[in-house]
This record gives sequence, C-alpha cells and structure tokens, in this order.
Amino acid sequence: MIKERENEGRTIVRRQKENPECLTRGCLEELQLKGLKKVSERVYHKVLFYKEAFRANGVKPEDIKNLPDLKRIPFTTREDLRARYPYGFLASPLSSLVRLHTSTGTTGKPKAVLFTQKDIDQAAQLITRSIKMTGAGPEDVFQNMMSYGLFTGGLIFHYGAERAGLLVIPGGAGNTERQIGLMRDFSTTILHLTPSYALYLAEVMERLGLNPRDDFDLRIFYLGAEPYSEATNRKIEEIFSVDAYDSYGLSEMNGPGVAFQCKQKEGMHLWEDNFIMEIIDPETLEVLREGEEGELVLSAINREAMPLLRYRTGDLTSIYPEPCRCGRIHRRISRIKGRVDDMFVLRGVNIFPSGVERVLMGLPEVGRNYQIILERKGGLDEMRVKVEVEKRFFRGSFQDLEKLQSDIKAKLKRELLVTPQVELVEPTTLPRTTGKAKRFIDNREI
Repeated sequence: MIKERENEGRTIVRRQKENPECLTRGCLEELQLKGLKKVSERVYHKVLFYKEAFRANGVKPEDIKNLPDLKRIPFTTREDLRARYPYGFLASPLSSLVRLHTSTGTTGKPKAVLFTQKDIDQAAQLITRSIKMTGAGPEDVFQNMMSYGLFTGGLIFHYGAERAGLLVIPGGAGNTERQIGLMRDFSTTILHLTPSYALYLAEVMERLGLNPRDDFDLRIFYLGAEPYSEATNRKIEEIFSVDAYDSYGLSEMNGPGVAFQCKQKEGMHLWEDNFIMEIIDPETLEVLREGEEGELVLSAINREAMPLLRYRTGDLTSIYPEPCRCGRIHRRISRIKGRVDDMFVLRGVNIFPSGVERVLMGLPEVGRNYQIILERKGGLDEMRVKVEVEKRFFRGSFQDLEKLQSDIKAKLKRELLVTPQVELVEPTTLPRTTGKAKRFIDNREI
C-alpha cells in the first residue's frame, strides 16, 4: 500500500511537470494539500508571526489534514506585512535571496516582497504559461510598457515573455512617442500596459497622425495593474483592433500572472497548482460559496522566501462555479470589481468607482478619460463626475450637449442609485498618467 501511494505521488509530480494546466481536479487538489502541509510546517518553524498566530488559534501544522482545514489558519493582512517590514515574514536564509520588490499601495509603509531564485523562476514560468495560453509565441515581438524596478509587473513579465521565446522590448512606462517609434521600427505585435495608458497611447498616436488600427502590427494586449470594466476592454479592442486579455497579480504572491484570461475571455484562470484561493465576506470573514462576490484570499503553496497563508488581497471578485469551455481545470475568477477600500458611501449608498466606469465607457459619445470628485457642500457629500466627450460630439449644438449631460446623469443614477453632478469637458482636458490611473479624488476632508 505504501509503495502504491509513492508511485501515485510520483505520477502526480510527473503529470504536473508535463502539463499542469490539464490535471484532473483530484490530482490538482492532491497537489494543493501536499503544498499546504509543507508550507504550513515551514512557516510555523521559520516565521514568528505564523507560530504565534497558529498557537493563538489553537492549531499546529500536523492538524492540517485536508483542504477544508485551511480555514483553521488565521488570515494575513497588508497591515501585518507593514508592521513586520522588512524581514518579518522571511522563511528562507538571507543568503538564499536574489531579489527584492516592494508594493506600496497608496498609503503607509511599503510591503517588502523577497524572492529566491526558485521564486523568480516559478513566477516567470506562470507568465510563460499565460502567454502561450493566448496564442503568442516566438514569432511575436513583445513590448513591455509596465514600470521596471521595485514594481514586479515589469521584470517578472519580461522574464516570462523571454521564456516563451518572444522578442522582448523593455520599453518601461512613459516616453510615449519613443514607444510608438519602437512599435513601428520593430513591428511590435504584443503590448503589456495598464488600460488607462492604452487609452492615452491611442490619443498620442492620433495626435501624431497615426491610425492605431491600421498603422501598426499590434494583435494582442495584456492589460493589468488596475481594475477596469468590460466596457473599457471592448473600447481598447475596438480602438486598436486587438485581442485584449485581462491579467491579475500582486507582488505578495509573486507579481503578475496569478490569474490570466484564456482565449474564451470568460474570467481569468487562477493557477491553482501554485495558489489556493478563497472568497470571503470582508465584513464577517466567512468563506463564501462559488459564484458569490467577496474578497479574494490567497495562500502561496510553492514560494520559498515569503510563503504567505490566507493573505487578504483586498480585491473583490467571485469564482465561476462552472468549468471553462477551454478544458482547463484551474478555476476562474471574475474581472476584479475593485478593492474593498475603494468603496465609498454617499448618502447611505455604497458606491464603487467601477460602477461609474462601466456606465461611461459603454457610451459612444464618451471619450477616453473621466474623473470622480467627492466634495462636501453645506454639510452634505456631493459627487461630481467630469467626463471627456468625443470631439465629434463636443462640436455639436448646445442642446445636444445638454441632452448628453442629462442622459449620462440618468444612466449613472440608475447604476449608482444616487444622482451625481455631471460636467462635460473637451477631449484630452483631464490629467493623463503612464502608470495606474488616478480617477478618484476625495476632497471631503480638505
């Protein structure tokens, strides 16, 4: 019996190496349990935070006997990482580390994320897997327009693209006219960039007298690093005549490539041979059923330097209950709705900025940028939405603009259940950014 189990274990490992995308559900869960047991034992003995947290919950590594036992392990939060900056979650010797990245978010101390060479290799391999899933290969020229440096999105994606055999142009963020020159000179076919920068890129192309659809060889976009709506995705695909794929990742879990869209474009496959996912109610912390929307929680079961367990990502999504038509067994998560802390309350109504984008980007009259501004007037909170209008519509009559303004206000009211003020502005009026978009301004405390 023992020998049979050992043979089964070796078969599982061999199948994982040969094609980890097409494991049976049973084999995948066996891999997850094996990884969970191993990493629980490791962090209990190597990371003081987990030893104390395990003991506080009355659990030991040997108590983890099946996947549902994961619920017995306490959550890890961003605040925990910041409080123990820089080496508090290190589970490997300092001498084994080869890379440091940080994730700052918007406020507070940075979160240090440390990598061994194995961590780097595994992260790059997930990118390679994702790239190949979209039909890209050695015939493609890949221009990486994400920021390099302490942000994981640039370097990790770069390594994964090289492993996939693509010619990589490490363009980095910004310097847009030079980026356009590189695209034309080297016949770039694939871009990796933020959705907001993709829209700005089109504006610069047009300002230079170039057609984003016809004057380039672009065919695939990989979009990530900020929440965005399906309407924005469609707008980008239409402007450039490309296939745009959604990518999800976070520095704490290796960086980009934690989840990725396949050609079906129905959610993102989360690579469950590396991560165990849960969806929780961010208020009650109860684990939700598949299909219910909540906060994504991830456990990294293969990382060496900093294997985090039950890490609260702060990102809102849901798990698709049905299998993907592509045949991959790895379950899918829906497009990220936003972050738990993105939500604001206006006159008793919970509002996410993604709801505003969903309405605006679905309107042909609306341009490529908008801004949400919260203000306090006379003791009451007010929301003002500044909306860029396409040039051809802005040059219409005053009555047409007045009607458009009224229509946008009505559509936003139906979506948000509150009535915002709507201000129409000319194209390219609002600030642009080559990184993550800054479309939400809260002036209520000023």
